Amino acid sequence: MRKLFITAIFATICAAGAFAQKYALVDMEYILKNIPQYEMANEQLKQVSLRWQKEVETISKEAETLFKNYQSDQVFLTDEQKKKKEEEIVAKEKEAAELQAKYFGPQGELYKKRQSLIEPIQDDIYEAVKKVSEEKGFQVIFDRASSAGIIFASPRIDVSNLVLAKLGYSKD
Repeated sequence: MRKLFITAIFATICAAGAFAQKYALVDMEYILKNIPQYEMANEQLKQVSLRWQKEVETISKEAETLFKNYQSDQVFLTDEQKKKKEEEIVAKEKEAAELQAKYFGPQGELYKKRQSLIEPIQDDIYEAVKKVSEEKGFQVIFDRASSAGIIFASPRIDVSNLVLAKLGYSKD
């Protein structure tokens, strides 16, 4: 009987502790849209990406032109000249592919540029979320923008504006 009573008290204390946890939501899309440096970084990435894409397309078009010229002149070329032209075309196509990988590959220049521009902003947001969590006593803060599991959330538990205020972009 005594063990049952102690177990019941322990279960009640654990249940009360579970209900006492505080949680909140942030909307990362909303926060990022309200940070001018993020918008500027995205614009800079877009411009760099477009410039690099044009460079890759230019080389690809050169390879395509070489191939079209080869096709039209093929009947007039010797075997040695054909081989030389084919090697030229392959080299130009390879150059375009290498440039594409250099700029847009998994560890390419665009990835590195994005890391250098966006990561510091994300780190600042994380630190602001952490400070809000510590100040308000939240155990968990969910991202409303990326969580498909949140169907409805009360605006009262959204601390996005508090995070923006911590970052110096007051929306209160």
